[in-house]
Amino acid sequence: MRLALYQPDQAGNVGAVLRLAACLGVGVDLIEPCGFAYSDRALKRAGMDYLEMAAVIRHSGWAAFEERLPGRLVLFTTAGALRLPEARFEAGDTLLFGSESRGAPEEVHERAEMRVRIPQVEGTRSLNLAVSAGIGLAEALRQTGLWA
Repeated sequence: MRLALYQPDQAGNVGAVLRLAACLGVGVDLIEPCGFAYSDRALKRAGMDYLEMAAVIRHSGWAAFEERLPGRLVLFTTAGALRLPEARFEAGDTLLFGSESRGAPEEVHERAEMRVRIPQVEGTRSLNLAVSAGIGLAEALRQTGLWA
């Protein structure tokens, strides 16, 4: 199981996701370009001393990431037709989250084998990227028995 971030905008969110991944023993694919320098202080502050423990692969763009995709691509999106409680995950899935400001482009939506939506109360737009990654990853690990 892996987490992937598509062109994230905010260093603090990426740091929090890297910390999450390090603590739960999953790898992270970072699809560039990012909206910040990878050495950003906010990244280090949010990731704390876990950044060195995170298994991160940086990809120069979508095509480079897609070349190395090992299993199913599961896109988390507010436009997803499949609600998280109905999604069925597999051990080799890569859970992809779009950028905070733009989400993921149509080609990414088309490539995904599943497009999953985290249910929210009416009138709300979206959850924070790191929060969404934590919710999605926790459910996927629970279903597959892959908790560290």
